[in-house]
Amino acid sequence: MTELPTASTIAQALIRCPSVTPQEGGALHYLEGLLRSAGFSTSIMSFAEAGTPDVQNLYARIGTDRPCLLFAGHTDVVPPGEMSAWRFAPFAGEIAEGMIWGRGAVDMKGGIAAAAAAAFGFRAKHGSPKGSIGFLITGDEEGPAINGTAKLLAWAHERGERFDHCIVGEPTGRQTLGDTIKIGRRGSLNGKIVVRGRQGHVAYPQLAQNPIPLLLRLLVALRQNPLDDGTPHFDPSNLEITTVDVGNAASNVIPALARAAFNIRFNDLWTPQSLEAEIRSRLAAAAGDAGYELNFDPTNATAFLTAPGPFAELVAGAVEAETGRRPTFSTTGGTSDARFIKDYCPVIELGLVGQTIHAVDERVPIADLDKLAAIYERLIETYFASP
Repeated sequence: MTELPTASTIAQALIRCPSVTPQEGGALHYLEGLLRSAGFSTSIMSFAEAGTPDVQNLYARIGTDRPCLLFAGHTDVVPPGEMSAWRFAPFAGEIAEGMIWGRGAVDMKGGIAAAAAAAFGFRAKHGSPKGSIGFLITGDEEGPAINGTAKLLAWAHERGERFDHCIVGEPTGRQTLGDTIKIGRRGSLNGKIVVRGRQGHVAYPQLAQNPIPLLLRLLVALRQNPLDDGTPHFDPSNLEITTVDVGNAASNVIPALARAAFNIRFNDLWTPQSLEAEIRSRLAAAAGDAGYELNFDPTNATAFLTAPGPFAELVAGAVEAETGRRPTFSTTGGTSDARFIKDYCPVIELGLVGQTIHAVDERVPIADLDKLAAIYERLIETYFASP
């Protein structure tokens, strides 16, 4: 590689690839060529499963020894929505006002670009690492997350690839770059309740059975007592009722059916199995002899924590050295593919400021891209200089 590409030039090129899940859009092939030109061995793997779209994913590594520092992320993006609402075309990668505009600029093509630029910068200064640097990039994070990171990790493990630590470049900043890093994530569990009654005229309630009072009683039972008080690194688990529906447009009809759905974001006091048992217990106590149906969606979003220690301190130290601020350790927010990676090695998330993710006119300051690349490069240098 004669001239080192900058984080901004890589980000521009990636944004110009219309990689809306599950379409690869050219992003992974562009990144593969770039990494290969820097000496990485690369593989693009396609995975499929019945009823889900085929997805392409990229694995790249330079070096065969350990320790192996892995950078992970995704090039797929959410749809741009109404194109005319954008100031610039969402896949043009325009530069204006010191920022790159486009879908994926923050979530998370910018983070991938910064990691690649950091790896290239390290290579130019230090040559091969005393260990290995890897990239694990999926095209299925914004979609079902079935044919992406989880399967790519399993494929890599089967062929003998081992990872010691991982950085996921998801946007983590709240207000300024580096103010927050994620050392874990809450789990997520979806449930649905159905109460069946008997339809009838409101003037003759003795001929009908209204399902709504029972549904309300069940929902109160779910919400009236906290699930827990939180843990040292997690907020209290939280249950939110997300839909209540009886499908009844008539004010003089008692409905035959009432449905509700809920989502629980839970901390590391719970597993999906223990949480399901708690919900079943609460509903059974509230329902008494009355009948209802309860179903849970399958979930692979379990809570996890990378406990503060040498690796977390190394990441925090790189941020502080480059920005002058000490980042906060956090476990808030939604889920990410870090939930799969934590089964293979300790994982921490560090990326750009997330204020425009999934929004019209998503954009990233070029200065933030360059600074994130500098943080990553310092992190790589410190990592391979450490015992």
